[in-house]
Amino acid sequence: QDAAGGRVARSRRQSGASVEPQLSAVTPPFVVLACGNPSRGDDALGPLLLARLADWLQAGPMAERFELLEDFQLQIEHALDLQGRQAVLFIDAGVGMTQAYTLTAVGADDTPGHSTHAISPGAVLAVYRRIVGCDPPPASVLCVQGEAFELGAGLSPRAVENSEKAWLSLQQWCLERSAATMSVI
Repeated sequence: QDAAGGRVARSRRQSGASVEPQLSAVTPPFVVLACGNPSRGDDALGPLLLARLADWLQAGPMAERFELLEDFQLQIEHALDLQGRQAVLFIDAGVGMTQAYTLTAVGADDTPGHSTHAISPGAVLAVYRRIVGCDPPPASVLCVQGEAFELGAGLSPRAVENSEKAWLSLQQWCLERSAATMSVI
């Protein structure tokens, strides 16, 4: 279920399932895809921010404008989740960063990877362009600095601090997109 239902959707794909997107009569204009493993320390940053976003959206008037999706990692099938969207935001934890978080635009990247098991946001956008035949919606990546990714660990104190800093930018991203489309209606 999406934010309007109060829960975050884990990947909707199952082995052998159709790759056709399950678009409702009204596809929310924005999709937020968070990646990470809640069982691996700071890798939980994406899913935790997404859950917080779901609660925040549910408490306000914007819930129906956003679809929230969570998965352990991005895969080529996520390109189908971009159909009919005005913008997309990818959220993930990062390592080796000099800032608490970054929020940057990302474009399609056709650079061949070593696997289709886990791909970058740019690769998801490139897959979209190949299968749909047009440019993907504008996309951004919110990458939050993590430092400890051990199995069974909780968030590190630094990750908690960085998450709080990133939260304000995440809210702002949603408010700006929602306001821009509301003024068009």
